[in-house]
This record gives sequence, C-alpha cells and structure tokens, in this order.
Amino acid sequence: MHFFSSELLVSKNQEIIHPTLTESGVSLYIKREDLIHEYVSGNKFRKLKYNLLEAKRNGCDTILTFGGAYSNHIAATASAGKLVGLQTIGVIRGDELAKDLDRTLLENDTLRFASINGMKLKFVSRNDYKQKRSEHFLESLKKEFGLFYCIPEGGTNDLAIQGCEEILTSKDEMFDYVCCAVGTGGTISGIINSSLGHQHVIGFPALKGDFLSEEIEKYTSKTNWSLAKDYHFGGYGKINTTLIEFINTFKQEQNIALDPIYTGKMLYGLFDSIQNGAFTKNTRILAIHTGGLQGILGMNKKLSKKKLPLITI
Repeated sequence: MHFFSSELLVSKNQEIIHPTLTESGVSLYIKREDLIHEYVSGNKFRKLKYNLLEAKRNGCDTILTFGGAYSNHIAATASAGKLVGLQTIGVIRGDELAKDLDRTLLENDTLRFASINGMKLKFVSRNDYKQKRSEHFLESLKKEFGLFYCIPEGGTNDLAIQGCEEILTSKDEMFDYVCCAVGTGGTISGIINSSLGHQHVIGFPALKGDFLSEEIEKYTSKTNWSLAKDYHFGGYGKINTTLIEFINTFKQEQNIALDPIYTGKMLYGLFDSIQNGAFTKNTRILAIHTGGLQGILGMNKKLSKKKLPLITI
C-alpha cells in the first residue's frame, strides 16, 4: 500500500514569527501534518494507516465507519479507501438527510465528496445512531452489508493510537511543550505515548465536558499532560466572530489555514495562554496541525446563513 509510504509520513515543522511570541520570548513551531495529503491529512491519515493495513491483512475489502454530516473522518475514510482499493460505507447521523438525497449531496460538500469517492452512505436516526456501539446495531449492519472492518466514529482505537504515536519524531526532542486539539482523545493519546520525559503535552478540547480525561487515560499511562478546557467556544462546532477573525488574521499573516472546529481553537487558546504569561521565556512549543480543512466549506455555508463573516480558505 504505497499510500502509506515513508515519504508521506515526514511533516515539516514551520516556525511562526509573531509579535506576541517575540515579546514573550517563546518560540512556536507548527507541525504541518495538514500537508501529508490533500484529502487524507493530519491525524486522519495517522488514525487510518494501521486500520486499513489491518483490514487488508485480514482479507477484508470493505470499511464501515460512523460520522456526522460534516465529519472530517467520513471524508478522509472515503478518500483513503478509494486510494488503497477498499470499499467504504459511512453510517451518517440524521435520517432526515436521506429524504432528498440529491439536495443533501448538492448542499453538503463533505457528503458529496464521500459519495464521489465511492462511499455508500447509510443515514440513520439520531436515536439509532446513539446505539452505534451496541452489538444489536452492529449485527443489523452485518445483515445489511455483509462482512466489513469496523472503524469507530472519529477513528480512535488501538491501531489509531499506534498511528498517532508516529506524529512525533526524533527531530522534535528540542520542544518543551507539544500542543494539539482534542476531539475523541486518540491523537493526543498517541502523542503522549511518544513524548519524552522532559516534554509536557497540552490538549485543547474542541467540545465541552469532562469525559475526555477518562478517554485519554484508556490509551496512555503517562501523566505528563493536561487539558486547556477554556477554549471550546461553547462546544463542538460552535464558533463566533472572535475565532473567525483570529483564523483569518492567522491565515493572512502566516499563510497557514486553520479549521474552525479543531486547530483554530487550539491556536487561539495557545496564543491567549502565551499572552497571559503561561509560558516562561525561552520555552519551545510545538503545535500539531491536524488538518480538517475540508470542513471549512460547510462551516462557511452556516456562517453565510447567519450573516456572519466567512473563513478565508
């Protein structure tokens, strides 16, 4: 599977030059995981790598996974499946989306992209979606679709953690802090596992709730990490003009696009923390860009309806 060749796995660390960093004496680099692949980028590439290899090893030709209508994971799985010759099925939350599928695909860039890449879409009610981990629900899917390799929502499992452990490399030993956005907890768990003793890993949750610590503790026994819980902007998928302005300014000044669900919130929180003196002089920080840029189009449609500023792509 040449798609997972070593050439794709090397991400450059790009230094950020900014007055806030100069004034605080802090250095910041961004690991450009978003540049791994146009469609299967960042942590999605890392999470899918060993899962797709395992599916192939087991002789399974179909991947089934779960997600919402704007899921980065759904889009990435569809693209990766096509690239490595695996069929894909996406179980999508919201059966109302199937009532006029042509219109849904016309209006939803994520689902249209997944469909174009060969993913079979199955829309289920929100109540049924809550049962996605139950044996009964999975058995019903097996009866409908036959044999498949199942990847959980968001892509996090033991093999995903293994992939995310490869994000940090020996060239990252110089950094004191490693920062990343947190959704399901898989990416940060892999980063924590491969971090060194002198490094502290900070996660910036994209959603409200205190359950993430327990999720992370399932996959790592290390304690050199913490969560910065004040930068979720109201919850998953919630943003405001302050965050939009930060993302657009960052793009203009650094020529790096940030997504509004994950990396935008992380970088906003990181700069706010630096401005508030959370890091001492000469601290070296590495922030992981986990991709997710495909979701900007869908978010801009929502912002347009609300007559809010759009995110620069």
